[in-house]
Amino acid sequence: MLRALLLKRSIPLRHHHSLTPSSHSHPPKTLTSTTSTAATTTRTDHLRRFSTIPEPSSSTDAETRKYVGYAALLLFCGAATYYSFPLPENAKHKKAQIFRYAPLPEDLHTVSNWSGTHEVQTRNFHQPESLDQLESLVREANEKKTRIRPVGSGLSPNGIGLSRVGMVNLALMDKVLEVDKKKKTVRVEAGIRVQQLVDGIKDHGLTLQNFASIREQQIGGIIQVGAHGTGARLPPIDEQVIAMKLVTPAKGTIEISKEKDPELFYLARCGLGGLGVVAEVTLQCVDRQELVEHTAVSTMNEIKKNHKKLLSENKHVKYLYIPYTDSVVVVRCNPVSKWKGPPKFKPKYTKDEAIQHVRDLYRESLHKYGEGYRDKSSEENSEKNIDELSFTELRDKLIALDPLSKKHIIKINQAEAEFWQKSEGYRVGWSDEILGFDCGGQQWVSETCFPAGNLSSPSMKDLEYIEDLKQLIEKEEIPAPAPIEQRWTTSSRSPLSPASSSSQDDIFSWVGIIMYLPTMDARQRKDITEEFFHYRHLTQANLWDQYSAYEHWAKIEVPKNKEELAALQERLRKRFPVDAYNKARKELDPNKIVANNMLEKLFPQSQTI
Repeated sequence: MLRALLLKRSIPLRHHHSLTPSSHSHPPKTLTSTTSTAATTTRTDHLRRFSTIPEPSSSTDAETRKYVGYAALLLFCGAATYYSFPLPENAKHKKAQIFRYAPLPEDLHTVSNWSGTHEVQTRNFHQPESLDQLESLVREANEKKTRIRPVGSGLSPNGIGLSRVGMVNLALMDKVLEVDKKKKTVRVEAGIRVQQLVDGIKDHGLTLQNFASIREQQIGGIIQVGAHGTGARLPPIDEQVIAMKLVTPAKGTIEISKEKDPELFYLARCGLGGLGVVAEVTLQCVDRQELVEHTAVSTMNEIKKNHKKLLSENKHVKYLYIPYTDSVVVVRCNPVSKWKGPPKFKPKYTKDEAIQHVRDLYRESLHKYGEGYRDKSSEENSEKNIDELSFTELRDKLIALDPLSKKHIIKINQAEAEFWQKSEGYRVGWSDEILGFDCGGQQWVSETCFPAGNLSSPSMKDLEYIEDLKQLIEKEEIPAPAPIEQRWTTSSRSPLSPASSSSQDDIFSWVGIIMYLPTMDARQRKDITEEFFHYRHLTQANLWDQYSAYEHWAKIEVPKNKEELAALQERLRKRFPVDAYNKARKELDPNKIVANNMLEKLFPQSQTI
């Protein structure tokens, strides 16, 4: 209960509000933290009054035993809270505060990522409104040797931008600075969100070349972690960057491009926020265009026959595999033909008909799992409300009933396969509308990237990986929900990109596995977390080395075990130019101002660099 009260103060970074009012009109900014409230302090003080045993007085022994019982009960509840909720190592101080029931300081900000899987508290949370303010902030932090980690929108599943010591967020630096229609380039402040940027340049007839699943990332963040969309002829998003302005602790503000200090430029383009604070970005855009999306359900055998054709003939393509079924959802997107126009297609089922069996499964499952679930949220589970839920909302609610039951998850996956079969068809819209994907609610996710040959001669390793993964899931009886998402990109010239390659013809496959966190129940979230990391560990042990697979930087998790951490560090060293990266870090940020514990563990700096 006390943990619930305290967490009410924390609003994930994904929500968009402003901590600091801006002098000019902007779309809503990203709220990254909150401070303590009088209500919380009052509640905490109330609990503290019962945290010490009163001295015996003239009252009876029974009265004394009553207060001793209060204290014991309170300590037990505190211990249960402490041990039942998984938090990252960098939040251990928070556990201690909860356990001691100490009131939180007024200036303490709680910052969490979107899924609530990583969270920190800090007194130093900065949101500069201009380049001058940012430069002054970085300079002062370097003089005082105080960390200010760039945090972006905080969407990364692993919380790569979080730091207990201090953070800087550029949500108030979000302007489009310059558009060159002739060269099809745009220069922006790095705090601008993807959707905000797209809306800002659409009247110029321009858009971004590719998109990730969502549009809420800040541009500075999405390029730094090597994010990507899909399309075997299209590179990861960092390849769209043609120039950058980087505010560094040691050398001040530097401008870099492929013409001006190309070695540092390519390194900093996907620099994990470790070389300085990205302040401005110049992006190569493309003409804005409408796409037609075709969604169809296939099988693995059909995919094998048509895989090369699907990769080469479609601008964007992705596969969504549904564990414990043979269904593969194939989503293809291509420009609308000027001559033919959008395809004429009448779907077999209405949207209501496509989702009705999922609603029925939810009602049936509510009955199966007992009155308690209905009583707990009878209004929420009313007939009217169930009929208003989207597919992903229904899936979350179904999973929440029994998230670690393989039988229950298989039923949900089978219902999902049927939903996609009844949803086959076409959709037409602008690329920033079409290329998105409803990822569902809070979740754990691990995504790997590995080579898959080239476009003229795919190695088929990408499909072999999936077959091995599905066999592993079934053999180990993992309650794996859908989808397993598979996408492709061409290579990147950024040496820290998981798709880094000297050959522009190489293609890379990106595969994501997932487990949802559809509940706020601490014990249930802990159990799901443990099962997910078991699932992830099995894929790591059985697949990663075999396929030369490396995790997406926004999804990699740092092992707590020292031996496992040393093995990860050695593995990263084999794939990436760790010494060159650390050398640049030491030159640009010798006092580790923009680093955090995660970066230090992934890339420990030796004294000889």
